[in-house]
Amino acid sequence: MSKLTHLNRNGEAHMVDVGGKPVTEREAVAEGRIHMQPETLALILQGGHKKGDVLAIARVAGIMGAKKTAELIPLCHPIPVTAIGVELTPDEKLSAVQCRARVHTQAQTGVEMEALMAVEIALLTIYDMCKSTDRGMEITAIRLVSKTGGKSGAWIREKS
Repeated sequence: MSKLTHLNRNGEAHMVDVGGKPVTEREAVAEGRIHMQPETLALILQGGHKKGDVLAIARVAGIMGAKKTAELIPLCHPIPVTAIGVELTPDEKLSAVQCRARVHTQAQTGVEMEALMAVEIALLTIYDMCKSTDRGMEITAIRLVSKTGGKSGAWIREKS
């Protein structure tokens, strides 16, 4: 395992200097899901929620979350995000909504945090919109699926 890059030799937090790194094309994919009561999922699928189209609003929230990542995570670099895609897939067997985010940039550092943030914010938005109906919802399995670009190259999560 490599050393922690956000700590200086005195053990103090600092922002890594990426100024000398080359700009490369980078992409990250993250995923997660929110489990809920079957009735809550049915309400979302029927479009009958009094707050509006839950999945459409969650998708936009995920995109907005990815764009705000550097403002919310200390020491995270603000980067020029060139594309963000957020997919929300209902799963009636699991009584859940699966979220998958893909973020792309051409920058000196990666977009893993932006992809993870998109997933988290999209799922939190579903929770927020549906909590009056189902406070027992559970957000799970948020994880990086893959990343490409940069000095370390490609990384893909092994199937589990």
